[in-house]
Amino acid sequence: MFKRKGVLLSFLFLLLVSTALVGCNGGSEKGNESPNEGEKPTGETPSAEVQTELVFGRGGDSVSLDPITTTEGETFKVTVNIFETLINYGEQDTTLQPGLATEWTPSDDGLEYTLKLREGVKFHDGTDFNADAVVKNFERWMNGDADQFPYYTMFGGFKGDEGHVIKEVVAEDDFTVKFTLNRPQAPFLKNLAMSPFGIASPDALEKYGDDFMKNPVGTGPFKFVEWKENDRITLEKNPDYWMEGYPKLEKIIFRSIPENSARLNALLAGEIDLMDGVNPSDLEQIQGNPDLQTFERPSMNVGYLGFTVNRPPFDNKLVRQALNHAIDKEGIIEAFYGGLAEPAKNPLPPALEGYNDEIEPYPYDLDKAKELLAEAGFPDGFEMDLWAMPVPRPYMPDGMKVAEVIQSSFAEIGVKAEIKTVDWGTYLEQAVKGEFDAYMLGWTGDNGDPDNFIYTLLDKDSIGSNNYSFYSNDELHDILIEAQTIPDQEQRNELYKKAQEIIHEDSPWAPLVHSTPLLAGKKNLKGLLPHPTGSDILTKVEFE
Repeated sequence: MFKRKGVLLSFLFLLLVSTALVGCNGGSEKGNESPNEGEKPTGETPSAEVQTELVFGRGGDSVSLDPITTTEGETFKVTVNIFETLINYGEQDTTLQPGLATEWTPSDDGLEYTLKLREGVKFHDGTDFNADAVVKNFERWMNGDADQFPYYTMFGGFKGDEGHVIKEVVAEDDFTVKFTLNRPQAPFLKNLAMSPFGIASPDALEKYGDDFMKNPVGTGPFKFVEWKENDRITLEKNPDYWMEGYPKLEKIIFRSIPENSARLNALLAGEIDLMDGVNPSDLEQIQGNPDLQTFERPSMNVGYLGFTVNRPPFDNKLVRQALNHAIDKEGIIEAFYGGLAEPAKNPLPPALEGYNDEIEPYPYDLDKAKELLAEAGFPDGFEMDLWAMPVPRPYMPDGMKVAEVIQSSFAEIGVKAEIKTVDWGTYLEQAVKGEFDAYMLGWTGDNGDPDNFIYTLLDKDSIGSNNYSFYSNDELHDILIEAQTIPDQEQRNELYKKAQEIIHEDSPWAPLVHSTPLLAGKKNLKGLLPHPTGSDILTKVEFE
């Protein structure tokens, strides 16, 4: 009897100890679920709950969530996860891959493209994606105007304009669309893959009208939830996404934190999980932190100082050439890019076909700059406004500090530059109207074609859109239109090299840098493949 009682007491004692140990284990609520509810079988240690929410810190807010209404990169960072295009780019390049279209067939003469569409896809509002939806999106864009959409910079104007590329878009059946062109356009398919041409729900466009820019509805891996301007944009997982098993994340929050250093502090404090716009000077600190990692974005950009050429004295080519000679690009790169950039001499990045490496850059030569100013009629210099970007961009990590270096160099040739800035949205609005003497900006390529840099940024067709310098050259225009219509890439490359010679001589810009942008994030962040366009589709991103 006493023996049995002792055994019972021992058993009770062990039971109490075991209970106490379990109580001290500190596991998550999920970790204490029964095996039938997802816990590992008895005898295995429960794993910590996997993080499913990503907070992405970035340098500025979006200006719209309707991608066709802007060319601004902070918009596309968000919208590529809400909307999908007919054709995708490769995961880290601009090769053409299936998107909402699974296959495409061009005619021999390059005037027709037939696209087969993906079946079983729904918009976030539950309506069907089909050929009619594609037609309605293109009819909306083609019948717009320059105040609404920058569409025309890719397709030669709007419907009815002399240079418009697309003659008609027809739904041949529910899942077949045919594009008929007025003239061949070599980068046509690459243009279709660009972020602005994400397909929107026709029902939502009708429902929201002009407010669609704040109520976006696409077919993408994430759905729009909320936009608190200059603070955050929240997206949530699309449970009906057509790609089985994706997206991995349940929620994405895009946080606007303008200063790179403040964004890094937020990452170190665990307030965000991923950031772009890493200061090169912070790279060593990040790489030395065992809880962080860096991601390198393939370079496809240019940062530049633009001159508004219809404003005196910038209407004088010699003045523009003089200012090109008065910029120490190597010094700027050493001071602000940590070696993660190279000096620019052309508007086209060296990685793109058609880059003209034979062009000699304007050397940093203050004596030559003074000589050219005197020849232009300004031996004592002049006064000007120098507009500096208010937000960091991949090609310009600190616009104000770079502007100060340029200001100092200009002063040495008698040019007194007053640095000015405004908020990002106003900056872009004023620049597109030609209200600046000189302005700092840049461009990250959309599609990997030279047309997307030279025609989009410096052709007369793009004045009022991305040609903020109001630069117009008829010879250049004829070359660029010819390059669009020739299918042979080698012939196109030769035309683009000639175009760069014209631009170098006219100097509507002072090209500054081509940078290699960095991102930083938590060590357990997986599946992120930064894209050269600067817009990262986060479908496959997850935490270990």
